[in-house]
Amino acid sequence: MKLHLIDRSTPRDTSFTIRVNEGANFLKIWHYHPELELVAILKSEGTCFVGDGVEKFEKGDVFLVGKDTPHMWLNDESYFAKESILKAKSIAIHFKKDFLGTHFFDAPEMMHLSEFFNKARFGIKFLNVTQKQIEEIQILLELKGFEKTISFLRILNKLSLCKNYKSLASLGYIKSFQITKNKTLDKVYAYIFKHFKENITLVEVAKIANMNATAFSRLFKRVNGKTYSRYLSEIRIGYACRLLLEQKVNISEICYEVGFNNVSNFNRQFKIIKKCSPSSYIKTHLKNN
Repeated sequence: MKLHLIDRSTPRDTSFTIRVNEGANFLKIWHYHPELELVAILKSEGTCFVGDGVEKFEKGDVFLVGKDTPHMWLNDESYFAKESILKAKSIAIHFKKDFLGTHFFDAPEMMHLSEFFNKARFGIKFLNVTQKQIEEIQILLELKGFEKTISFLRILNKLSLCKNYKSLASLGYIKSFQITKNKTLDKVYAYIFKHFKENITLVEVAKIANMNATAFSRLFKRVNGKTYSRYLSEIRIGYACRLLLEQKVNISEICYEVGFNNVSNFNRQFKIIKKCSPSSYIKTHLKNN
């Protein structure tokens, strides 16, 4: 799966774009762009991949993805079935950090928004978003000119003050992508996200980077601060967490669904990464929700 640079540039008559994405499913493309992206999910559910972060999305969720941060919105498999009548719908707003001028967000009154945009490079999922907040984003579609811009600023301001959110990508991933953008590791990351459910070996991903296994292993650990096997396990466990909370299949089935060869190894890796067992994870998070 190739990492795509997508053109999200704005027309000359506006400083940011807002569009409705609607269809049987969202476009399954691992991509990035120089614009920040604010997304409100209106219909459907699935998994979003932001950097090396894996997170469930569903109706009512709001995300902010930063400049040049790779991401993908992947609907559940039921949305790709031939007989499916399910629909996916979202509102996506694309804007550059300087969409109101080079120094607009450098003003003292706007510094918190500038810092907010910097945090977005990790990808942000806002928790407990209200229906009113979703409606405020939808109303932007009906506005023009000054009113549209002021309303958008109000939305960004409210989100920037939100204390209940989750960062998605790791610092190691963001640093490595900035260092290697469009060169070596971006192909590897894209390949991992497409095949993480399969048995992909160190030798296999090293070939993607046109390196031998030893050299690739050293590079990967130096850039990410963790081994390739640990990185792969974190991706798999992140996806497993999403499946565990859905409670549609049991732990054993999830083990094989996310790419582990046996349940004992899955449980062991889960405890290393999440500091608890899969069953404890379910109890804790369902209790909190």
